[in-house]
Amino acid sequence: MAMVGLFWIAEGDVYVGAKPSGPGPGARLTPEGVVALGDGQSGLHLWEDVRALTMEDVPVTSLKRRMGAVTELALDTVVNLALPGGPGPGGGPPAIMTMRVRTHDGEHELRTYVAAVVGYSSTEVDLSRTLLSRLTEGAATMATTLAAMSEWGRAWEGGSPRVSQREELLRQWVS
Repeated sequence: MAMVGLFWIAEGDVYVGAKPSGPGPGARLTPEGVVALGDGQSGLHLWEDVRALTMEDVPVTSLKRRMGAVTELALDTVVNLALPGGPGPGGGPPAIMTMRVRTHDGEHELRTYVAAVVGYSSTEVDLSRTLLSRLTEGAATMATTLAAMSEWGRAWEGGSPRVSQREELLRQWVS
């Protein structure tokens, strides 16, 4: 599994945001359409009905965000040493992003977990948004783009690539 921009690619499956587990919210991109996952959201939005995909509440990485993550990790370590069996790392659920799916019958809001602890680079965010827009350009474009993402996911071994590699992959998938 790997994070590339706003996408989480696990083997051949492509998710927007982190891959959800259990009742957690998420969205999966399939050749048929956008699948809403998790408690409180369900359904399949067929590509033929999807007019636009947009993302909101996307955290962009910054020095302040990075320092906050380091500080939180240090505090969690101290609390866990002082109180064995304490709250554990992170202290809560991941942040949430909002994906808006506009179809012929209105706009649908899907919540997804943020996969990047300190946020995404602004370049990754821009490229990811362009890629989501590209998926709505037509069946051939969507099928080719999703196939390339899935194929990469099946071939990739290891964790998420470095930022520069992720940005390059997004550029390839957008072109």
